[in-house]
Amino acid sequence: MRLCVFIEPQLGATYEDQLAFAQHAERLGFEGFFRSDHYMATRGGAPGPTDSWVTLGALARETSTIRLGTLVSSATFRLPGPLAVAVAQVDAMSGGRVELGLGTGWYEREHLAYGVPFPPVGERFDRLEEQLEIVTGLWATPDGATFSYQGRHYDLTDSPALPKPAQRPGPPIIVGGKGLKRTPRLAARFADEFNVPFSSLAETTASYDRVVAAIEAEGRDGRAPIVFSFAQTIVCGATEAEVRRRAEASGLDPKGPPASGGQLYGTPARVAEQLADFMKAGASRAFLQVLDLHDLEHLDLLATEVAPLLP
Repeated sequence: MRLCVFIEPQLGATYEDQLAFAQHAERLGFEGFFRSDHYMATRGGAPGPTDSWVTLGALARETSTIRLGTLVSSATFRLPGPLAVAVAQVDAMSGGRVELGLGTGWYEREHLAYGVPFPPVGERFDRLEEQLEIVTGLWATPDGATFSYQGRHYDLTDSPALPKPAQRPGPPIIVGGKGLKRTPRLAARFADEFNVPFSSLAETTASYDRVVAAIEAEGRDGRAPIVFSFAQTIVCGATEAEVRRRAEASGLDPKGPPASGGQLYGTPARVAEQLADFMKAGASRAFLQVLDLHDLEHLDLLATEVAPLLP
């Protein structure tokens, strides 16, 4: 099981907070540092949002080994051409350590607050599909060739398809969600990795099965097998008292996780057991959502007491 840390900086985190967290995670050997792409939080406050790709560009120059990415960027926030340019540039700045998680967007309030159009869900899926076609198409265009695209929502004419990312044909694409039809099809067609966020083990397994069925129907055209991953909020402590303290400090119920899933909760041995259950379901990568960015000892515990217990 490969472990990544995953943060929600819109809850209230400066760039310096994120830098310290990412560098500490890198020193501890975590595979990746991923952040959400939101401009508002359902809870939180000052200092307000930080732009995900501006932040990741800066972190690319302040880290050296840890992988960097979004879980996930919203297709409503950026036009696909400029998005491809930004991600390719950050990938080059990092020496080829970037991954792009891309989704439809869901939080209407943040769109209203910052003047971003928020079309109905069907159109958001249409736009996501076109964005995936364009971004991957631009990156894969051979050197010296041009890329054109005509869609319902986006048209590109004779793009030089530059700059090129360090990873070729492009950074890994992560598609995630719990959708029953379009999400599995988009994952089968475009994704290097499929992620299920904040779901029970049974729901996660069912989502993986739908993607497997979509891959069997769509084919992979000789591409590598898709990676299955999941995201869960994590609350781990050396003792039960420390678990409760961390939960309360993160704004979670100190009595324990909800029955519906979405949290890894307990002492290191218990958390390792929960991670192992997801491995048995087919996951090979975990995104551990840590809500208290100032509790670096939480990362220490995960790296030294949980990770060694995993296969």
